[in-house]
Amino acid sequence: MKLALVGATGMVGEVMLKVLQERNFPIDELLLVASEKSVGKEISFKGKTYKVIGLKEAVAAKPNIAIFSAGGSTSLEWAPKFAEVGTTVIDNSSAWRMEPDKKLIVPEINAYLLTKNDKIIANPNCSTIQLVMALAPLHKKYKMKRVVVSTYQSVSGTGLKAVQQMENEIAGIKGEMAYPYPIHKNALPHCDVFEENGYTKEEMKLAREPQKILDDRTFSVTATAVRIPTAGGHSESVNVEFECDFELSDVRKILHDTPGIILQDNPDTNTYPMPMYAHDKDDVFVGRIRRDETQPNTLNMWIVSDNLRKGAATNAVQIAEYLLNNQLV
Repeated sequence: MKLALVGATGMVGEVMLKVLQERNFPIDELLLVASEKSVGKEISFKGKTYKVIGLKEAVAAKPNIAIFSAGGSTSLEWAPKFAEVGTTVIDNSSAWRMEPDKKLIVPEINAYLLTKNDKIIANPNCSTIQLVMALAPLHKKYKMKRVVVSTYQSVSGTGLKAVQQMENEIAGIKGEMAYPYPIHKNALPHCDVFEENGYTKEEMKLAREPQKILDDRTFSVTATAVRIPTAGGHSESVNVEFECDFELSDVRKILHDTPGIILQDNPDTNTYPMPMYAHDKDDVFVGRIRRDETQPNTLNMWIVSDNLRKGAATNAVQIAEYLLNNQLV
């Protein structure tokens, strides 16, 4: 197994290496790849030091799998070049997600769709992954009609520059700004760029991606995405209207029995999901489960996950594991 990690020096790249090591992913040859300015940098992995190489050199090496976490423009340019030499690309950017001929994969939900012919596979948006992990088993039982989601997203979702901005503000240091406003002691209803319809790109990802992952256009999602001053972990307030009625005890049992979901739902003991619990974990945490008393067949819940792990790195590595275990590479 020859594996290339494109974007190895970035925030998600670092977590990818950590996840690969923790899950003991079988690697015979590891290629750490980044932009020209990072070529030659040294990175340690499993006690061995690797030099970062450039994209041309990585393509020439013809890896079996290339995991991309280097931004949309890099993916658009380079993913097809890797695919041309027989490499299977797992891409963490938004570049390929909504392309009709590219599969958008959350392994627990739809990995069975993958074949040897899928040479560019899209990793969904971090907020989408945790949302569909909780919604998929409930949709199967009760059939969703409409989802209203408000997100509370960590600055780590923006990247190192945003984390640095928050840390500078906490320390009272003036520095480079990742956001148009301070983030410390603030909440910005502004994740990604605004589109013509007044929604941000992040909000439209949440509207479109679940339909593709679940292969169902009969339900709709509307979203408001907010950036909050936490260092890691995304939270979501979710309101779901179903076609069929439900018992709360059944909802809790379904979620409890779903692989990858941890139920934290006991108001009597103040037990509910928080980013501090999700940090460095691969699970999606669900709680605050209650009936919406304003209309029938409608549920409220609170979903939290580590956006750099299940929301990015872990999901990508799980796709790679599936490909390997099913001899698709």
